[in-house]
Amino acid sequence: MNFAVLGAGAWGTALSLHLSRCGHTVTLVSRRLDHAADMASARENRDYLPGVAIPPELQLGHEIMPALMEADVVILACPAKALRDLCRTIAEMRETSWGISAVIAVCKGLDPQSLDLPIEVLKEELPFYPAGILSGPTHAGGLAKGMPSAAVISFDEHSEWIRDLQEAMSSEAFRLYFSDDPLGVSLAGSLKNIFAIACGCCDGLGLGDNAKAALLTRSLAEMMEIGTALGGRKETFSGLSGIGDLVATSYGEWSRNRTFGEKLGCGERVEEQLEGRKTVVEGVLSVRWYRERCKKMGLSTPILEEVYSLVYEAKSPDRALSDLMGRELKAE
Repeated sequence: MNFAVLGAGAWGTALSLHLSRCGHTVTLVSRRLDHAADMASARENRDYLPGVAIPPELQLGHEIMPALMEADVVILACPAKALRDLCRTIAEMRETSWGISAVIAVCKGLDPQSLDLPIEVLKEELPFYPAGILSGPTHAGGLAKGMPSAAVISFDEHSEWIRDLQEAMSSEAFRLYFSDDPLGVSLAGSLKNIFAIACGCCDGLGLGDNAKAALLTRSLAEMMEIGTALGGRKETFSGLSGIGDLVATSYGEWSRNRTFGEKLGCGERVEEQLEGRKTVVEGVLSVRWYRERCKKMGLSTPILEEVYSLVYEAKSPDRALSDLMGRELKAE
């Protein structure tokens, strides 16, 4: 198959390396000309995935149209905030990219203007292509190095083409499972970032394994309640894109959201952390939107509430912990 991967961050680069190892034709397209030129010269993504060689058969570029003209599958590896604009660019090139059979988003977050999930953005902006989501407990560095990983690929239907795509994108090192709940997969991917901030804060406060295990368990219960109330299926949240991604993001040293929470626990202010960042802390936007929705639905979300207070009301981590532990006792 021919894959166009739009977005040359760590995850887009790692996916491109994996697909190239699987024997596919892959073009990795960077948003910035200088970045594409540097990768082509160094055969390495020094900005986002240093130390991993890019083989000569993996094509690198800056222009989207040539990649789309030859693509069977387009993978959108941009941040959630850039997804809608990228989809509109693809839509403008539809007449010259007649071979595209699917578009797949790999971002985990919300559109900052509409607050739509990635699957909703794809269906709204690119209704003429089958829209999919790829998500799971997958750190870019591990996948790029060929370490064993697993994820979920989710479309509304499991057609013969999707089965072929699932097989084509899988290998002994990267196993893809299928889900026909792309809404639930998108919800899980954005919700877990909120709870990863909470778990990182637990690390920053030095509360130990007992506290983190309890917090993670109750986070999953809260994530399931919110996700199913918004239309996802319960089983999705107990799978790779739910608990799997929650665990990985809450424990990984590489996790932006966990690290953000850890620094909050150590006393660093929100503004200090966000200023001048190259990468996005998705949970910062997500927690505000989910809090509003949960209030309208009358859901009890104590962990989400405390994360919101930490991020937007400058509440002290010690006070947030005290308020969580001091809540009225209840059945599990």
